[in-house]
Amino acid sequence: MDYKKYIAEKLSIEGISQDELYEMIALPPNLEMGDYALPCFKLAKLMRKSPVMIAETLRDTLMADESVINEKVLKEVSAVNGYLNFKINKTDFVKATLEKILSEKDSYGSSNEGEGKTVCIDYSSINIAKPFHIGHLSTTVLGGALYRIFNFLGYKAVGINHLGDYGTQFGKLISAYKRWGDKETIEKGGIRALNELYVKFHQEAEEHPEYDDEARAYFKKIEQGDSECLALFHWFKELTLKDVQKIYDMLDIRFDSYAGESFYSDKMQPIVDELKEKGLLVESRGAQVVDLEAYNMPPCIILKSDGSSLYATRDMAAAQYRKNTYDFDKCLYVVAYQQNLHFKQFFKVLELMGKDWAKDLVHVAYGMVSLEEGTMSTRKGNVVFLEDVINKCIEKAYKIIDDKNPNLENKEEVAQKVGVGAVIFGALYNNKIKDIVFSYDKVLNFDGETSVYVQYTCARANSVLQKGGIPESYEIPELTSQEIELVKAISTLPETVKAAGEKYEPSLIARFAVDVAQKFNKFYFDCKILSAEDEKTKNFRLALTNAAMQALKNAFALLGIGIPDKM
Repeated sequence: MDYKKYIAEKLSIEGISQDELYEMIALPPNLEMGDYALPCFKLAKLMRKSPVMIAETLRDTLMADESVINEKVLKEVSAVNGYLNFKINKTDFVKATLEKILSEKDSYGSSNEGEGKTVCIDYSSINIAKPFHIGHLSTTVLGGALYRIFNFLGYKAVGINHLGDYGTQFGKLISAYKRWGDKETIEKGGIRALNELYVKFHQEAEEHPEYDDEARAYFKKIEQGDSECLALFHWFKELTLKDVQKIYDMLDIRFDSYAGESFYSDKMQPIVDELKEKGLLVESRGAQVVDLEAYNMPPCIILKSDGSSLYATRDMAAAQYRKNTYDFDKCLYVVAYQQNLHFKQFFKVLELMGKDWAKDLVHVAYGMVSLEEGTMSTRKGNVVFLEDVINKCIEKAYKIIDDKNPNLENKEEVAQKVGVGAVIFGALYNNKIKDIVFSYDKVLNFDGETSVYVQYTCARANSVLQKGGIPESYEIPELTSQEIELVKAISTLPETVKAAGEKYEPSLIARFAVDVAQKFNKFYFDCKILSAEDEKTKNFRLALTNAAMQALKNAFALLGIGIPDKM
């Protein structure tokens, strides 16, 4: 049962919807106060009474409701200092929660709320022939988590890798390759070899500015369909995608479309034509722009003075294509907050064009990830490859596991799950908008709020179940506070997943996992499981252990993190 929903339905306050009441109902800080609470302070203005009087009136109304008395869902309703507190029938609550988890298993926490709706998610968006570096971590794992979350909520999620495969950098690469490159070296070195050429070009171009003119000429040849330049461009792209797929496989990232910037090169003109037809384009210093001064924004440049397009032009063409192709209900752009203005501008231009679906475009902004060593620059060559970060985490995880449990089977496989999980969790645990300084020691801490802590908790639970077995049936004994707290924690997964989708915030699921792991460990240390005082208590605690492990597995599956059986 959704107890918050039950309480909201029974309260029925004029002027407040059930959904609003549902959001207002909170979890008190300790069990003594109640299982749920409604703060009445926000209702004071509407009802023109003090919060204390409102709480007392609502309590009296509920206690006089025959359905509330007969259903025996609420054990006690009290009014304390402007709060309406509810104590539920805990035996029924525990029984219903465990039955739900143990019957639904891998689908526990899912819903069909998105049935018939489509969400496009634009994430990762790597640049062809450039390093897949630590800066791409957040967009990749945040987008990947949202993709899984929306599918879990019943939506049809469409994962889009909007490749950066358009622009003068390809002319620079062709110029560099023709001067200093050879096929064998590039084939062997992949992205890293291409990146070395890119860095060398920028170093040499400082002494030879004519190289930049040559690069622009080569890119123009790509646009004009020159066979040699196009062949090199497609080769660079093929090498890049082959290299990055290894990383996507490690992170369990999937896409339904790799349509990048070049895909929209023949789809921009209709957007430009429509802007002209609607009188939105004006000339500014030779460029064609949409004036957004009325909306406190600088002009959105559509065409440069030489007639070439910009990101905004291509993004508008992409948005129109996605609406035509997928008829999305939402289209999310998982891109760093530095691009806030860009998204505000082109969303506003689409709105001014009369696209009523412009309201369904959402910029899911996130903070930057850096290493403790400092900042990076692709042009200067001081980048940190994401593959190196993942491999270093796996190596460190292996060393820790080898020290703690040298006889563990499949150490390499366990280290892979622990190391990769640490990288993903390190990027997803905090609110997405926060900047992150990535620390190997922090993310691999067995005792902190980390994926390793959660994975170790699951391994502990699995060990208990292997020794005690999973009971075919169980009864609810007299409950301890540790058991109730653990059941309350695991019962919140469905609403946590729903909130993570609504707020585009996978960190809610990461924090759910840590909270459940902490409460399970308290239960594990305070309550005897295998040596419980009687068979009834033992079977119940084994069932609770199984339910907690299932909830943690489901949460981590949504984040893209695997859980080893042993650690």
